[in-house]
Amino acid sequence: MSEEHHDFEGGSANASATFPMQCSALRKNGHVVIKGRPCKIVDMSTSKTGKHGHAKVHIVALDIFTGRKMEDLSPSTHNMDVPVVKRDEYTLLDVQDGYLTLMTSEGATKDDVRLPEGELGQQIEDGFEEGKELIVTVVSAMGEECALAAREAPNS
Repeated sequence: MSEEHHDFEGGSANASATFPMQCSALRKNGHVVIKGRPCKIVDMSTSKTGKHGHAKVHIVALDIFTGRKMEDLSPSTHNMDVPVVKRDEYTLLDVQDGYLTLMTSEGATKDDVRLPEGELGQQIEDGFEEGKELIVTVVSAMGEECALAAREAPNS
């Protein structure tokens, strides 16, 4: 018999980016995948069972990265994918070429987050140029991530 060797150090957990959940179990302010995009549910309504089958759930949601409004209609007994959404806070170190250089709580640097467009991006750039220490909230889901908020770090 040959002895098997398992390397647990370098492997990824292979965790799925989504998990199934029954439509009737989804809730407002929760998350759902509509047309392949991770969305936050802003409104839900359920119709009564009709002559031809199931009660239907009408979901109105906003894409968590683009803010676009998405809608879906699905039988309440069917499963829908729910994205695994992760929020992390990082300390801003630098802004260069449209990307943020961030520091994790462990001290490692992360420089693959794009500077957001619009008001938030301007707020981050202005705060950085003024020498403020900023904490940037980054949301990641389904292999995408973006800066969602920034605030001044409390003075320690």
